[in-house]
Amino acid sequence: MSLIGRLIVIFLAFLAACFVGGMIVVVALLFPEFADLGAGPVDQGAIDILLGFGFIFVSGFALVPAAVIVAITEALYIRSALAYAVGGGVVGLACYLGLVPFHSDTFQFEGIVRRHLEIMTGAGIVSGVVYWLIAGRNAGAWRERPPPRKPPPPLPSNSRPDVR
Repeated sequence: MSLIGRLIVIFLAFLAACFVGGMIVVVALLFPEFADLGAGPVDQGAIDILLGFGFIFVSGFALVPAAVIVAITEALYIRSALAYAVGGGVVGLACYLGLVPFHSDTFQFEGIVRRHLEIMTGAGIVSGVVYWLIAGRNAGAWRERPPPRKPPPPLPSNSRPDVR
C-alpha cells in the first residue's frame, strides 16, 4: 500500500474512532438523565446535535496525542490490539487532564471528577480498539516491499514452432 493510501486509511480510522469516542462520552454523561423514569421521550434532533458536539470535542482534543500514538505505532510496526487500547486510554486520560486546572506550585490537578476521568479513559480505550480494527492491524505495512513475482512456467515443448 502506498504512503498516500495509508494516510487516507489513518485519517478515516481516526474519524471513526473519534465518532465512537464522542458517542460514548455523550451517552455516559447523559445516562443519569436517561435513568430518570419520569423523563418523557428524547428529542432525536437534540441527540444528533449532542453527538456532533461530542465528535467535535473528542476529535479536537485527541488530535495531537493520537497523532503521537499513531506515529509511534507506524514507525515501530506495532500491530497489537492491546497496544492500541492502552494508547487510546492514555489519549483519553490526556484529553481529560488537559481540561483540569493544574497548579504548578503543588504539582497537583485540582477538581478531578473520578466519573468523568473514567468515562474519558474508557472512551479512549474503545476508540483505540476501533482505530486498531480499521488501520492498526496493518501498521507500517506501507513500507514493506511486495514479494517478488514468480517467473512464468515454461511453455510446453510441442507449442514451439520448428525452426529450420
